[in-house]
Amino acid sequence: MTRASEYNIDPHAFWVDPYPDLRSMRKQAPIVYVPQLNAFLMTRRDDIFENEKKVDIFSSDQPDGLMTQLMGQNLMRKDGEPHMIERKAIFPAVSPRTVKAVWKNAFETFTNDILADIRPQGQADMVKDIAMRISGEALQIITGLTNMTWQELDAVSQGMIDGCANYSGDPEVTTRCNASTAQIDRCIDEMVPVLREKPDFSLLSVQLQAGLSPDQYRANVKLAISGGQNEPRDVIAGLTWALLTHPVQMEKVRRGDVSWMQAFDEYARWMSPVGMSPRRVAKPFTVHGIDLLPEDRVFLMFGSGNRDETVFANPDQFDVSQDAGPSIAFGAGPHFCAGAWASRCLIADVAMPMIFERLHGLRLNGTPRIGGWAFRGPLDMPVAWETGLA
Repeated sequence: MTRASEYNIDPHAFWVDPYPDLRSMRKQAPIVYVPQLNAFLMTRRDDIFENEKKVDIFSSDQPDGLMTQLMGQNLMRKDGEPHMIERKAIFPAVSPRTVKAVWKNAFETFTNDILADIRPQGQADMVKDIAMRISGEALQIITGLTNMTWQELDAVSQGMIDGCANYSGDPEVTTRCNASTAQIDRCIDEMVPVLREKPDFSLLSVQLQAGLSPDQYRANVKLAISGGQNEPRDVIAGLTWALLTHPVQMEKVRRGDVSWMQAFDEYARWMSPVGMSPRRVAKPFTVHGIDLLPEDRVFLMFGSGNRDETVFANPDQFDVSQDAGPSIAFGAGPHFCAGAWASRCLIADVAMPMIFERLHGLRLNGTPRIGGWAFRGPLDMPVAWETGLA
């Protein structure tokens, strides 16, 4: 039996910038064992793309996993028929047709209002004042939790994200996560009778219409909040930062040489907002001569696969002209992100072009902090713009 070789990390340095270590892991072996994470890391793009589909081996069903323990067993932590039943139930809320016919107009309306409100100030924090609010207001209407403010949605999202990435077992992080999930449950309970009386296309409403149980719809709404808040927030702020610090790439977008969607796809490849997805090994399996055993924990490292030098021409460069088609930023196989269409519309079709159109002379007004490896993005980002232009 051949087990994976070890690769040791400095957890703090890995959080600050995981890419040098991920590059070394890809070079060392297809799969490495990282003691500090107590997990086997699969780092090469094609291996992840192929093996994520093998749900009989790399199972999403993880009863002892942090997400299941803290948030309930949502559809992301189910495989096969149970997964597909719930995925089908939520589809009316996030389908391309619904995004185009229902959500896009709402996205345009509130994004316009947000930018009109903040424009006279001439400066702001792109993360906390703009991206966070755009993402939060989108999440309000899509989830159906209109009884939560965008600030509350961001806070509970972060609480759950921190809890699900709390592999060191920090009790304070767990406490904050539990408080976040309890707050969401209270708000769901308030909205259930409202949406039963007047159904709509929101995530909570379509699950009620499909007859899902309280455990099911509560867990899936929490899943949507945990991913649907931080990922658009991080990409809106991060793509803005990337373009402002790469003027040649920005000019390609301004000239129309590439679309906003191409810029979005390249950023999501280059700085994957979701860096990994955990799996439980369900039965013995061998990958490239490396043996995995039942109950091994495997991290599918999307952030690493998206910088695989055997796949991408300029893996470590933000280059809007390169082919980001092989990117696995939204995952692959049956667990491909259900919110991908809404995210693409909100960010590439609405938020990014409107931000650069309305905030004339947008520029950095300080040095942003960027961090994370399981979830990665700017933590803050001071910007300024001209207020005297129409």
